[in-house]
Amino acid sequence: MSNHKFMEFFLPMIPPTITAQQHKVTVENGKPKFYDPPKLANAKVKLKAHLAKYTPQAPYDVAVRLYTKWLFPISGKHFDGEYKPTKPDTDNLQKMLKDCMTDCKFWKDDAIVASEVVEKFYAKLPGIYIRIEVLENEEERNRG
Repeated sequence: MSNHKFMEFFLPMIPPTITAQQHKVTVENGKPKFYDPPKLANAKVKLKAHLAKYTPQAPYDVAVRLYTKWLFPISGKHFDGEYKPTKPDTDNLQKMLKDCMTDCKFWKDDAIVASEVVEKFYAKLPGIYIRIEVLENEEERNRG
């Protein structure tokens, strides 16, 4: 298990707006084959490059809570800290992020994310704030 009870970090970047829901499908030899279009593949590479700097020494292997704040560049008449009630949808953003975190060995399987808090805002400093914390009952179980 990762020896971190929690970890938090900020990825300064313009968050990707393409999401994991945008997979494409083709048919080869009569069977469907799913693939990532170039924009989605590029977004995943960019995200993994930023995440790799924060990969824990050992992956989490107990239930965790994942806090994520998606901070998008301010546009129009919006202001710093204003909630962003427009696309992309948080669940689609999270899916790609958790897949990338799995690939970067934050955990073996993102199924250990038992609790999530996801928000999206407009911000002067765009990026993605991430906090992972071990859920209390898991800490107690490991001590016992």
